[in-house]
Amino acid sequence: MSYNASRSFMDDVQRVANDIGEIIPNEPERAARLYELFIAACHEKADEIDDSNGNFGMLVEELFQGWVTARQEANFDPDETAIALISWMEDDPYGFCHDLDRGIVNVLDKKGMEAFTLQLRLKFESSSVQGNKEKRGSDYARHSWGRALKTLLAAQRNVGAYIEICEQTELESKDCLTIAKIYKSRKRPEEALAWVDRGLKIARSERGQFSEERELRDLKRTLHVKIGRPNDALQSAWAEFETYPSTFSYKELMRYVPAKEKAEWREKAMMASEKGNLSSVLGLWLEQKESDRLAARLHRTTDEELEGLSHFKTEPLARKLERSHPDLSARLYRALCMRIVNAGKSKYYDAALDHIKHAKKCYAKAGLDADWQAVVAEVRERHSRKKGFLAGFEDIVTGASKPVEPSFLDRAKSRWSRKSDGG
Repeated sequence: MSYNASRSFMDDVQRVANDIGEIIPNEPERAARLYELFIAACHEKADEIDDSNGNFGMLVEELFQGWVTARQEANFDPDETAIALISWMEDDPYGFCHDLDRGIVNVLDKKGMEAFTLQLRLKFESSSVQGNKEKRGSDYARHSWGRALKTLLAAQRNVGAYIEICEQTELESKDCLTIAKIYKSRKRPEEALAWVDRGLKIARSERGQFSEERELRDLKRTLHVKIGRPNDALQSAWAEFETYPSTFSYKELMRYVPAKEKAEWREKAMMASEKGNLSSVLGLWLEQKESDRLAARLHRTTDEELEGLSHFKTEPLARKLERSHPDLSARLYRALCMRIVNAGKSKYYDAALDHIKHAKKCYAKAGLDADWQAVVAEVRERHSRKKGFLAGFEDIVTGASKPVEPSFLDRAKSRWSRKSDGG
């Protein structure tokens, strides 16, 4: 089953899943049996479907959650449910159960949680013993069972057991974050802060853990406020903003600025942001209506640099500047167009033509005809072989308009008239 065909197939099977979910309150035993058949059928179909977008895998995860919910509603033995889940996790050729614990934890009741935790602990302990015997080959299994067990323990806020598992495995920054959150929820900010600091130290040596590090820093500032150290939180937010000025870091900074000092800190932040990365500060200045700073920076920016910016940044900016700074808007629209054409993304040529059409209008509004002619010459020289784009481009240059096609209704009326007249 191809990728395109799989989308309509997924719509059909999702409807079936929804129908089963609706009978859980009145017929939980029947729903459980249907879920079992459905899950088995999905495994049978797995080799035949292109699941590049992962939707089929997510559906199976939802089926497992529905199955657990139905069994709980029917008062089935929670130990049997847990053992069955472990069995599926062990025999998982298609990866449907890779993160099964993360979804299941949201639907387990108290007895189910205890039963699943026990089974995961048994698997973790047996994999540890096996690893000591073999000394190789079982690290992955031990890590997987330990990660799943941590998910359950975190949901139960069992911080002691969570730390115990961490002592038997490698402590990671995300573990420190989880432990800190549990202590925070228990109103023990000092202990939470100690784990935050420990997590930040680990995060510096980890690769690709930027989200954990950022969340740890945010949590640390929150904890500083709770223990009566608001100035530490403010200085931390300021240091982060100075290093990475952006919309996000500005909002984080202003959370800790005293109400009476907002205006002073805003100006201080805007001045500091001038040293920031262009891509990051564009959104900030646009949101804060810093049009002068924005214009000054764009005037110093080359066309090549503008082409390197994401269209998510430049497109709203180009629209915003059309009236106040048509010269800059023209350059931004030009960059949006050239970004597509230079990459040869033919399926987006319609968007590129729309951008260059706006650019032409803005160049004219700003009285920059020479600049527009330079763009025309550049496109003709560099992209003469891109016929799919160039034909539409030349129509924009000459101002030629395409004939308006009659609508479907107009064509139908015309056909009917001809028939009525005997044509």
